[in-house]
Amino acid sequence: MRDTTAPAAAVAADRRRQGSLRAVHVIALLVVIAFCIFPFYWMVATSLKEQAVALASPPVWLFEPTLENYTTALGKSGVARSLLNSLVIAVSTTVLALVLGTPAAFAIARFEFPGKKELWFWFITNRMVSPIVLALPFFLLARTLGILDTHLALVLTYITFNLPIVVWICSDHFRSLPKDLDEAARLEGASAWRIFFSICLPLAAPGIAVSAIFSFIFSWNELLYALVLTRNEAKTAPVAATGFMSGYELPWGQIMATGTLIVLPVIIFALIASRQLVRGLTMGAVK
Repeated sequence: MRDTTAPAAAVAADRRRQGSLRAVHVIALLVVIAFCIFPFYWMVATSLKEQAVALASPPVWLFEPTLENYTTALGKSGVARSLLNSLVIAVSTTVLALVLGTPAAFAIARFEFPGKKELWFWFITNRMVSPIVLALPFFLLARTLGILDTHLALVLTYITFNLPIVVWICSDHFRSLPKDLDEAARLEGASAWRIFFSICLPLAAPGIAVSAIFSFIFSWNELLYALVLTRNEAKTAPVAATGFMSGYELPWGQIMATGTLIVLPVIIFALIASRQLVRGLTMGAVK
């Protein structure tokens, strides 16, 4: 008779090895997730604590939550108005960047014209400039134009570094689309604009979603230019968060409440567009 004990034992040992590796991978993944989520948990938990509890040492893990920090931040510190300013500025910048950037990305991806390489080089190197270098020129320009402490000043400033991101991401997605679609549409008499709006734009929706998310996040979180170009009327949420700093006391509960309110819209926006985000980040990886 043929001995099947050895092969069966080898198969069982291999299954145990794979199970152990899978368990190690799951544990490592849980550790990484906990490491990433813990700062957000601590921020939200601190925002629900009273000042004495937030400063307690060792930390208090079980406590009676309170919304006093949120009501104080929204009612007395101008956080509500700054959140509205941030929303208006971020949405306006994102929409304007998409309106200007997607046609530019389509032209770069689909057409040949003089200066194309130089223009593309400018787009991909735009983010290499340190923001602090441009802060003073932007301030002097905004003061000369009389738009200091306005939404327009920040929108025009943010568009300078969000537009290259949109062009960069969307042009790669337009390149991944078969050019046979363009040729077939031209045979049917479609113009370049018709091809762009009716064919390429819907197919490149994942890339557009990714660029929109990045543009919104960069505009929402930006602090340096908002600190330089605003005073009171157009003050954004990150600038309002810095207003809690003082030389006598740090109201950690209010600071964390403001931080939670700043992070929440970004998380909601990312969750809404998460499916398009995954498709956009993986599109073009395999050809």
